[in-house]
Amino acid sequence: MNLDQVRRYALSLPETAEAPHHESSSFRVRGKIFVTVPPPGDVIHVFVTEEQRELALALEPEFLEKLLWGGKVRGLRVKLAQPKPAVVFRLIEQAWAAKAPKALLAR
Repeated sequence: MNLDQVRRYALSLPETAEAPHHESSSFRVRGKIFVTVPPPGDVIHVFVTEEQRELALALEPEFLEKLLWGGKVRGLRVKLAQPKPAVVFRLIEQAWAAKAPKALLAR
């Protein structure tokens, strides 16, 4: 899996935009970050809920790990060299849904 696939999928979600975030790139829905891409682009950070994170870690530990941010676990670090695209796309969609406004989810 590569960053172009991640980008295409993330940008296919309603009202998603790509924007810089410090030294990283980010994908946002109405300004709220749901995925970041730190350099050099071989991993992504996906901001899913705690329940989604723990389930994903239990099912796919070979390419997922907890993402520590500010001393707390905030999401998942996904190693792009190994993952299954369907799993990564589902995590991106879950992260998007966690940040999207309820009115947007209803559409």
